Amino acid sequence: MICPNCGFDNVPGSESCSECVQDLTHLDLPQPQERLEEELLRETVGKLELAPPVTIRADETIQAALTAMVKHAANALLVVNHEEKLIGLISERDIALRYAGDPSLHPDLLVSQFMTPDPVTVTPSETLAYALQKMDVGNYRHLPVVEADRIVGLATVRALLRFVNRSLREQSGT
Repeated sequence: MICPNCGFDNVPGSESCSECVQDLTHLDLPQPQERLEEELLRETVGKLELAPPVTIRADETIQAALTAMVKHAANALLVVNHEEKLIGLISERDIALRYAGDPSLHPDLLVSQFMTPDPVTVTPSETLAYALQKMDVGNYRHLPVVEADRIVGLATVRALLRFVNRSLREQSGT
């Protein structure tokens, strides 16, 4: 990577110039090759149709979590403390993997025993590409959207797919 300040040829991916210590991070931004990539890099999580936040407390039972999921047609619940601050996430997948693996587990077990503590979150102002990368690397299907310690909603793989589908339809004119 050539430093625009001094012309030194740095190792690709360098964060600063080895010669003049100029910051180079702004030069290593991904460049979109097509319209969809451009939109994913430009549009924000706030543009998604976020799932409304359905919350549960860590000291409630798995039975209560399943009941809430069915009642709200939710695949995941955000686990909050008594101050309504996010402390975890529990998905149907979390329950199925643990519960199905041991049928002797009692439905009165607590959410805290199944939840993912301190889940990765995104803000409404972060790009869709950033959220997608977080989901891919972490193997997540749900990302809590938080702004100033307040839960805004839940970004889901389904919401991202709807965005991509809509963008591709617009691009093709159908």
